[in-house]
Amino acid sequence: MAPAPVDASTRDRIRDAALALFGRHGYAGASVRDIAVRAGVSPALVIHHFGSKEALRAECDALIVDEIMGRKESLLDGEPGDLAATMQRWLADVDSHRASLDYLTRMITDGGAAGERLFDDLVARTRAMIDQGVAAGTMRAGSDPAMTAVIIATHGLVPLLLEHHLGRALGEQGLSPALVRRMTLPTLELYTHGLYSSPAILEAASAALAGSPETSRGPRSDKGAGDPNQDPDPPAAPASDP
Repeated sequence: MAPAPVDASTRDRIRDAALALFGRHGYAGASVRDIAVRAGVSPALVIHHFGSKEALRAECDALIVDEIMGRKESLLDGEPGDLAATMQRWLADVDSHRASLDYLTRMITDGGAAGERLFDDLVARTRAMIDQGVAAGTMRAGSDPAMTAVIIATHGLVPLLLEHHLGRALGEQGLSPALVRRMTLPTLELYTHGLYSSPAILEAASAALAGSPETSRGPRSDKGAGDPNQDPDPPAAPASDP
């Protein structure tokens, strides 16, 4: 006998219910029964569609990574106008993505294998985005692409993890659409133009990390070894007569 056809709408409804409850209560705090009640189905139907709670969580993970990283609408494809239109859609739909953002934050902060897989996937996708940008000439290649990917992925998570403090510092209620819009240009300015107006600090840090003669003798002040802003060495005391 042929298997029963999959009801996509019911499956999506169950997944969306799980996404909301996992994000609100954590994986351990949301039972299959709770998910079934929210989706308006029986617990048996949840298992019928997904096989297990773990498999349901894995599908939620995949959906979130796609949504956050934009597999369905690459920011590197098309003309600049397409990029602007994509950003406008995301900025206008912050509230509609609330369940997804809560889910991502919960899974990252709860730790465990689920959060690790999510973070690793975000870093891998960020690395692929950077590699694609470098190949296309829209991004610069850094000295350590793997570390760059980790830094950028982490930077992207910070507003979600510190949403309350970010909003409080800027007079908003959490990650509001107005706050996200306000963050857009400063973030792109930082990525596009950088922060420092000269390469002096980068060159000093590179020399320190390379163990140049000026820094290999250890710290020259109480600011720590390799700090490019250290004070000069104090003058050597004259040798005393025997």
